Amino acid sequence: MGEKQLVTEPEIRETPAPDGRPRAAVVRDALGVGVAVGLSGFAFGVTAAGAGISTLQACVLSLLVFTGASQFALVGALAAGGNPFTAAAGAFFLGTRNAFYGLRLSQLLRLPRALRPLAAHWVIDETTAVALAQPDRRSARLGFTVTGLTLYVLWNVTTLLGALGAEAIGDTKAWGLDAAGPAVFLALLAPMLKTATERAVAALALVLGLGFLPVLPAGVPVLIAALAAPVVLWMKGRRS
Repeated sequence: MGEKQLVTEPEIRETPAPDGRPRAAVVRDALGVGVAVGLSGFAFGVTAAGAGISTLQACVLSLLVFTGASQFALVGALAAGGNPFTAAAGAFFLGTRNAFYGLRLSQLLRLPRALRPLAAHWVIDETTAVALAQPDRRSARLGFTVTGLTLYVLWNVTTLLGALGAEAIGDTKAWGLDAAGPAVFLALLAPMLKTATERAVAALALVLGLGFLPVLPAGVPVLIAALAAPVVLWMKGRRS
């Protein structure tokens, strides 16, 4: 009998997993969010024109404010005949949530000091959601940047197109376009209501806002509706 030959299996080398998610996956998700939400700037442009705001003023709002909820709240209050200071106060109150987002993102992203003022302008619901959904800092930075850039460019371009289009067609109420702003705002809000507490806050805010709408000046019901959050949290705390 011949000698048996020992057959050795090739050495198996484990390839380490890449750091975080693949770049392509992060970019794809970020672009999806940026494009989907950025196109709704058209509705803001239409709503702003219907409220008597000029194309230039609408574009400046999108460039400098760049937070949809606050912008819609501002032009909505002005369209209803509200005092500009009251309308601005309501918009400012809605925008304060971005400051809390910034506290969380500053720890996650840890951007260089020179970039922080620029990045702060992009701290909104969508960029925060994409960044926090990533498993590591590298992916979070990429998701935040792509979402912010895509959304900022599209939001401003579509704001201009919406305002110009509204001016071209004339009375937006005759076309029913005055409902575009509230419809888009509700479409953006609905997917965020994932817990029973969030849905309770939204329901109570709706009741307060609509309940005080006939008796208070335009813009004030928005401020009253903001009381829904502390009320619901206080009731939840008592139950627990």
